[in-house]
Amino acid sequence: MEKLIERCYARGVWIVITQGFRTYAEQDELYAQGRNGDKRPKVTKARGGYSNHNFGFAADFALLLRDGRTVSWDTLKDDDKDSLPDWSEVVEEVKKLGLEWGGDWRSFKDMPHLQMVFGITTAQFRAGKHPTQAQLNAALAKFNKLEDEPMTAEEKAAFKALQNTVQKQADRIKTLETTAKQPKVPAWAEQACINAKAVGVLDTANDGSYDFYRMVTLLDRAGVFKRGGVA
Repeated sequence: MEKLIERCYARGVWIVITQGFRTYAEQDELYAQGRNGDKRPKVTKARGGYSNHNFGFAADFALLLRDGRTVSWDTLKDDDKDSLPDWSEVVEEVKKLGLEWGGDWRSFKDMPHLQMVFGITTAQFRAGKHPTQAQLNAALAKFNKLEDEPMTAEEKAAFKALQNTVQKQADRIKTLETTAKQPKVPAWAEQACINAKAVGVLDTANDGSYDFYRMVTLLDRAGVFKRGGVA
């Protein structure tokens, strides 16, 4: 999942893993949704012990939008504006990594679902079977081989654009921080800073912002910086 996130971000598509391992009780709770009078839509046909989530070999993902807080399950959304649905770009990376996608299933399409089960059934998982070390090594070798593949011209351009965007935001933050700094400690905050330094809370009062000096002053007036230590 970490490798998938890295590869998607390199393409300018932001994703989050919404769930990985799921207990039997959590699975049963999801199974009950949409059944026994519950009017909500059904989200799974698997009871506890019959989902690969219950054994740590499956995960669900969603798109993370540009505000950094909102998630989306819109499979047609193109948040990176490259004329390709972001969901399809994620699925492309999913398959490069050798993961199985629930959207390919015929009977119950599960668009956010990903898994790598190494040919093991849930019945076998319940009986205690696990992938062999050879199977795990083969999967790891495939991941490492992908790392050695050179990026295409389009991937390089997209990655460069993403780097430029991040750098511009970092420069903007640095400019705002510099602008917010006060050239010297305001007269109304001098005594508060002296008191804070006296008890070891501050080592220097220079280059602070207005909000910083205001916070120190409020704490001092509240009696936080008392002689003999912080109250």
